[in-house]
Amino acid sequence: MYLLSGNTILKSYDFGLGFQPLGHKQFEGDGKTPEGIYFVDRFNPQSRYHLSVGISYPNERDREYAAQFNLSAGSDIMFHGRGPEGNKLARGNRDWTAGCIAVRDDEIEDIYAMLRPGIPVLIYP
Repeated sequence: MYLLSGNTILKSYDFGLGFQPLGHKQFEGDGKTPEGIYFVDRFNPQSRYHLSVGISYPNERDREYAAQFNLSAGSDIMFHGRGPEGNKLARGNRDWTAGCIAVRDDEIEDIYAMLRPGIPVLIYP
């Protein structure tokens, strides 16, 4: 994962994804991470995964797609750290989240400090 300012790479991070990391998130509980363009829309300093930064998933297109199958697209997709619970889940398993993007706790501290609401997030495999 790269944190950019314009075309300049400020930082790069290793990361974990949802427990089914291949393909775009379509439904709640599918274990996939969304792919495409989203926006930073919230910050949670009380996250059980140390800190978290929310993105604008699901967007209208995501909700409409899931609704065709009478299902929920899911919600609460975040960049987050691990915290004690995530450290246990991440042992021996890189992709352990329910669809979020996880980094180490010290890394989410950097990310949390640098991002602002409305910043675009491009998620591509």
